[in-house]
Amino acid sequence: MPGLRLTLDQARRLWGVELSLCQIVLDALVEERFLYVKADGHYLRVTDGAEHRPSHMARAQLRPRARKAS
Repeated sequence: MPGLRLTLDQARRLWGVELSLCQIVLDALVEERFLYVKADGHYLRVTDGAEHRPSHMARAQLRPRARKAS
């Protein structure tokens, strides 16, 4: 949605997904330069507004899950 600005937690609640999956998706969209993340943690579309210079790139701090023995 044009003009929409969401934090990680807001996006997670909107899409109804767990936090780690949401972070992976947002990181991928930032990496593809579809979104950028502002210093205040809000994600925006790169093409929205005149302020479309990324302040920093988002990186997930995920730990691999231990697999259960079958």
